[in-house]
Amino acid sequence: MNTPYDSSLGREVAYPAHYAPELLFPIPRTGAREALGLTGALPFSGHDRWHLYELAWLDPRGKPQVATATLWVPADSPNLVESKSLKLYLNSLNATRLESLEAVLERVAVDLSGCAGATVRLAAGLPPVADAGGESLDGLALDIDHYGPPRPGFLQADAGATVTETLTSALLKSNCPVTGQPDWASVSIRYRGPRIDRAGVLRYLASFRDHAEFHEQCVERIFLDLVQHCGCLSLDVEARYTRRGGLDINPRRATADWAAAHRPLRDPRQ
Repeated sequence: MNTPYDSSLGREVAYPAHYAPELLFPIPRTGAREALGLTGALPFSGHDRWHLYELAWLDPRGKPQVATATLWVPADSPNLVESKSLKLYLNSLNATRLESLEAVLERVAVDLSGCAGATVRLAAGLPPVADAGGESLDGLALDIDHYGPPRPGFLQADAGATVTETLTSALLKSNCPVTGQPDWASVSIRYRGPRIDRAGVLRYLASFRDHAEFHEQCVERIFLDLVQHCGCLSLDVEARYTRRGGLDINPRRATADWAAAHRPLRDPRQ
């Protein structure tokens, strides 16, 4: 079974000169999910939404073409697509002659669907840059001295009236589990349930700061901890990670009742 340590992460890799779908590296989701206690039906729906800022190819006459695109990998796919392999694969299109942007999107969708083990969707262009709304936690004045591992015990909720609200923070940071590189993100937490303690959420998010885990896995951990420790009845968690190598990723996990209610956007830092 593929692991992150079998991938091209952290290794010197030759720049691909020709179309090379074999560069795509799938990582099964099962191992990380089993560590979170997920062994049966998933308690969430969602996707991993990628923004492609540097999509390039040659037209039939050899003239360079450039575009942007958005792709969605479903959260219930058996594999996630390792990010460096995706960058290398997209770079392999740079010297490939293709008829049109539509032909490029179709080719990429077929190759990524094979890697993920489920249907991957692509669309030309990027979502708009917009604020996620809600209440930012980042102005809270409080002491923080724990930066890892993630501590769900910080999460608390008032057992009083049920509320529906959105909490946001631009202070989420985790690290690549292979290279140790920092991954920066903004996160939005929209929920219905007992009112969540603000200071506890911010301390909890700060406890990812020295934690090593892939973006997709961090979001699933946050989702599960909020359900377990705060009693959320409905929940929608999305992290919008900053760009690296012409790509950014935006994992989203939501309860079934809120799965369809989603407004794709880009963070101002992306």
